[in-house]
Amino acid sequence: MKVLTLNVCGIRASQKKGLFRWLKKIKPDLICLQEVRALKEQISTDDFEINGYMRHMAVADKKGYSGVCIYCKESPKSVNINFGSKLFTSEGRFIELELEKLDIISIYFPSGSSGETRQKLKYQFMSKFESYLKKIQKKVKPILICGDWNIAHKEIDIKNWKANQKNSGFLPDERKWIDKILNHYGCIDTFRSINKDPHHYTWWSNRGRAWDNNVGWRIDYQMLSSPKKIKILSADIYKKERFSDHSPLIIDYDI
Repeated sequence: MKVLTLNVCGIRASQKKGLFRWLKKIKPDLICLQEVRALKEQISTDDFEINGYMRHMAVADKKGYSGVCIYCKESPKSVNINFGSKLFTSEGRFIELELEKLDIISIYFPSGSSGETRQKLKYQFMSKFESYLKKIQKKVKPILICGDWNIAHKEIDIKNWKANQKNSGFLPDERKWIDKILNHYGCIDTFRSINKDPHHYTWWSNRGRAWDNNVGWRIDYQMLSSPKKIKILSADIYKKERFSDHSPLIIDYDI
């Protein structure tokens, strides 16, 4: 089972850059997108459809803001867009599909880089999501959490880690929280489970020549919580084409 996650930074902009042409070519089993920035009626044309896939969305009340979606071939048993917060549901930051072999989540954590108010909101989101994870972790089926977490976990996950220790996305409390998610809730960082090498990132600032110099952050994850051993066959960050300021993270599983 091949699963792809990508922050598209606007699905209409990424479509113009060839995203859907490429997705139709590689045909992942599951496609999780974040920061869609569109209402359902704004992407109702064939340009945003993939033959054989159904699209499920959680949209923000505010136009052109946030939003997540999942494309899948299988009809889900249930769809959930609320993990216990009316505020974050209104921002379209979470969608969960219950499928035959697993539950899959597409999630978009807030950024706290604009100031203290947004950072507090980010911590609130983290707390709410942890409470939800605690609630669902006893499920029999595996849970795969895909998305933009807006946190680089380790020094290896960010190019200039020394200069960013006081910046949102690499704060000690944020990194310790991911430690807790991995250690207390049985989650696996699937990419790092098979790739321990440095210089693998999923997001690059548009400032300067960050992309050209690979000055990036690894902030997009596929976190797997599973009661059984699932083999991770391969993990890849696709960089041959650019569809947004993030790159697609593709993990292949034997489920």
